[in-house]
Amino acid sequence: MHRLVHAISPSSGTALLQARTAINGVAGICDPLGGLYLPETRTLVVSDLHLEKGSAFARRGMMLPPYDTLATLRVLEAVIVRHNPNTVISLGDNFHDRIGSGAMPETFRHMVATMARGREWVWINGNHDPDGTSGLPGASMDELRHAGLTFRHEPSKGDGIGEIAGHLHPAATVRRREKSVRRACFATDGKRLVMPAFGVTTGGLDLRHRAMSGLFDRGKLVAHMLGRDRIYSVRYDNLIG
Repeated sequence: MHRLVHAISPSSGTALLQARTAINGVAGICDPLGGLYLPETRTLVVSDLHLEKGSAFARRGMMLPPYDTLATLRVLEAVIVRHNPNTVISLGDNFHDRIGSGAMPETFRHMVATMARGREWVWINGNHDPDGTSGLPGASMDELRHAGLTFRHEPSKGDGIGEIAGHLHPAATVRRREKSVRRACFATDGKRLVMPAFGVTTGGLDLRHRAMSGLFDRGKLVAHMLGRDRIYSVRYDNLIG
């Protein structure tokens, strides 16, 4: 099941087109901001925030604009306001390296604490941040089984039934008006869903890349591509790359 649904942005009052999908029979809504909302349990899922990426690069002598954490947290605030979830699950690579959460400035820690107030918050450990978070609200764990779904950072090698994962930063390309358009996307065949990267300075890996091989039934695979204010749902066979 893949169809578009209208929503209203609280900040602007404008109509937003989100994509309704299902993962192993569990209803989900793909939001243009990059979050997956599970209405039955009022759960919001995001992945690969890569907070403090700029500071991690700076420690290695490589300069990036230092605004990535603030920008990513602002988007996270917006999607939380939109859906008002009871639970937030962040699927790993929450920080760009092992010391990111401990080194994060107090201003940003306060932003996270404000967003987490009154909610359950789960940090799934990723390959960039395997030791979990430090001094932030919520629980850190390697994997979570919740409401008939399995939440982990890296997609498993098995059939992946009921799995929601991140790590691969899926992206897809379509041709539109004689131009190629590439966007981050939610990728799902109805059994497994791989999340787009949520961090504002993260890249993407095309769905046709060999790292995606074997994860999906390509005959059922749909890319829910992120647009500025809507989702574009495109079947795998209609993608280019």
